[in-house]
Amino acid sequence: MNDKIGAGLRRRMRSQAQGRLRVIVRYRPDSPMEDRVAAMAAPRYRLGLLSAMALEATPEQIEAWAADDLVEQIWEDLPVQAFLDTSAPLVRAPLVWEAGPIGRGIKVAILDTGLDPDHPDFAGRIINGADFSGQGARDRHGHGTHVAGIVAGAGAKYRGLAPGAGLYIAKVLDNDGNGMMSDVIAGLEWAAQQQVHVINISLGSSEPSDGNDALSAACDIVVGRGITVCVAAGNDGPGPGTIGSPGAARQVITVGASTKRDGIVSFSSRGPTLDGRAKPDILLPGQGIVSCRAANTSLGAPISALYTSNSGTSMASPHAAGAAALLLEAEPQLTPGEIKGRFVQAAYDLGLDPNTQGAGRLDVYAAYAEQEPVAPEQPPLGCLPSLLSHILRM
Repeated sequence: MNDKIGAGLRRRMRSQAQGRLRVIVRYRPDSPMEDRVAAMAAPRYRLGLLSAMALEATPEQIEAWAADDLVEQIWEDLPVQAFLDTSAPLVRAPLVWEAGPIGRGIKVAILDTGLDPDHPDFAGRIINGADFSGQGARDRHGHGTHVAGIVAGAGAKYRGLAPGAGLYIAKVLDNDGNGMMSDVIAGLEWAAQQQVHVINISLGSSEPSDGNDALSAACDIVVGRGITVCVAAGNDGPGPGTIGSPGAARQVITVGASTKRDGIVSFSSRGPTLDGRAKPDILLPGQGIVSCRAANTSLGAPISALYTSNSGTSMASPHAAGAAALLLEAEPQLTPGEIKGRFVQAAYDLGLDPNTQGAGRLDVYAAYAEQEPVAPEQPPLGCLPSLLSHILRM
């Protein structure tokens, strides 16, 4: 049996022997295999990041390609979806703002359901965008706008972690919040071409991964090019071994969701990865997060025409992306590995195992100032909503 074809794809080939399957074929760079593959099936994407092509093929075509020495790997092109279910003061981001950094000059890409370009909290900071969904770049789902607001919303009351950052928007999920790995990889490639500094990916597969799937491999390549990539751990907890793609990627910052009182949200996915590595890397708030609402959408629990509350590791990951933008404004020379190391060192230990909490819940100011993380003061539970309402006003 050819080990270029993964076990999951092999099972699918047996069950759909007469059908066509979506696959990603990776071949040796600068080889004639690209033309050979394209001659047998029309490609959906040519994925330069991986020296690969995304297309539909029969099991017979897949077997033929796998037998060719120029082909290195054939992955199944798996479905991905948005991870659905306050926070800036809890992670001490306002102290960083007071010191100066707000993400000025830092380019952050959001790979999601698009963005509402008319939302006032992004005015003047949407630099570029691209649509890989085939449905237009505007966010008609709400997830991408909410995520972007957590990264870089500049509202007077509800503010993202890096309200000065420039935004690059890749719509890789459709209006129902669904897409394919190849759509996300195409968005990654576009973001890398824009020379962004940080990429946020609040989506993924629900199938556990060992980090060797196509999307995880593409993410690790992008990190190797000097771009910090923050990804959601997934919402398939509380069981172990529930980290999918791209959360299982080795070089990314995988973010699980913490509660307002520094516990773990039950749905937050846990490690280990299928190859036994501890994940997530850190936790950040992902419960009841108020952020930007796209016009004519009803995601989460709307609180006004411009804002809605939502929960999920999708909400935790953009906190990390915004925090990375703050660090990069202050110290532009930081590498993705150094940012990840800062985050791990500045994580407040919640006393949970590494496959639940990673290093703990990130203290953004501690990462910025290279200090020990600080334990938060916990108000009585009944006082929390009014306190958060007060401290989120700017």
